[in-house]
Amino acid sequence: MRAVVQRVSEASVSVEGNVVSAIGAGLLVFLGVDVEDTEEDARIIAEKTFGLRIFRDEAGKFNLTIEETGGSVLVISQFTLLGDCRKGRRPSFVHAARPEQAIPLYESVIAHLQSMGLTVGAGSFGAHMDVRLVNDGPVTLLIDSKKVF
Repeated sequence: MRAVVQRVSEASVSVEGNVVSAIGAGLLVFLGVDVEDTEEDARIIAEKTFGLRIFRDEAGKFNLTIEETGGSVLVISQFTLLGDCRKGRRPSFVHAARPEQAIPLYESVIAHLQSMGLTVGAGSFGAHMDVRLVNDGPVTLLIDSKKVF
């Protein structure tokens, strides 16, 4: 499972011109589910996201977590994170999980984050979405559940 995590001042996601979710300060997480992913990968991504110390403390250092700042999280499904661009000019998506596998794992990441006490918004899985964000920093990180430990 791959996640691109961005620290944001605000973010929102719209489908067909209608905002389906929006947050203020917090984290925007683009999430791609691999065909080899399991519930364990969902747990790893949620725990790593929850524990990231990427918010500034009073001394200006990256010492605070999303929980400590009271921020929210917006999770957006993005199968293109599994695109393999090594050959040719068209990405291969053979490693991206099909919806019947990906949706439950995507929802599991959201549920794990919520169970940790966070306010979590979500996109609309499989829909064409317009995502708007103000990246704070900018701070953008990549988490791969297979490379965490």
